[in-house]
Amino acid sequence: MQMANQSTFRKLFSSDFGFIDYKEAWDLQHRLLELRKEDKIPDVFLLLEHPHTYTLGKVADPKNLVGSEEYLKANNISVYNIDRGGDITYHGPGQIVGYPIITLSDWHNDTHKYLRGLEEVIILTCSEYGIRTERKKDYTGVWIEERKIAAIGIKISNWVTMHGFAFNINTDLNLFNGIIPCGISDKKVTSLQEELHREIPLSEVKEKLLKNFVNVFNYDEVEKFSSKIFLSKFAMNNKKLEYV
Repeated sequence: MQMANQSTFRKLFSSDFGFIDYKEAWDLQHRLLELRKEDKIPDVFLLLEHPHTYTLGKVADPKNLVGSEEYLKANNISVYNIDRGGDITYHGPGQIVGYPIITLSDWHNDTHKYLRGLEEVIILTCSEYGIRTERKKDYTGVWIEERKIAAIGIKISNWVTMHGFAFNINTDLNLFNGIIPCGISDKKVTSLQEELHREIPLSEVKEKLLKNFVNVFNYDEVEKFSSKIFLSKFAMNNKKLEYV
């Protein structure tokens, strides 16, 4: 395992994109991935929500999409075959999705350590709500006993990451009925709302996620931007950014 250069000053740019179409966010990630690989932007952490969407990873079994065409149309659910690892999952309102586009070469060139780091961000956030979560030996993600509260699926190219985690906050869990989540048929899904019996402000959770992400991945400084400013300054700009 290659260790990070501990003398490197690590700065993170973060943006809350609110509610954004899945394909639009996917295209944005690809754009940011290429810019990060070219060292034209620093590490980026996006937080957002998607409309109702099922995504199937590169190794997904199509049979795990159990909802009929009628079910998909009735619930206005889009379906995408995408380039992350893992099987099938659901995205939708009330679920916070986190997309880190970061270079692991400045941290640890270790895929498994990165996955455990993403899990740790969720674990720490849940603990701030008094919820004890855990990892499972055979499954990626974060669990409360036999209930999965967060799914993780990533892509790494030249040690730069994309995709990330899906953390159920106020999610309508009924929408998981159209799939076998992550291809695991004998487990359930849950949310913060389900566990705490109250609705949780998403902005509050996003702040905790960002704080814990910064701590887990050892950033020295974080700068936040609105989605509009982020797009104008970074995603559509080919010029190399200066750290300020």
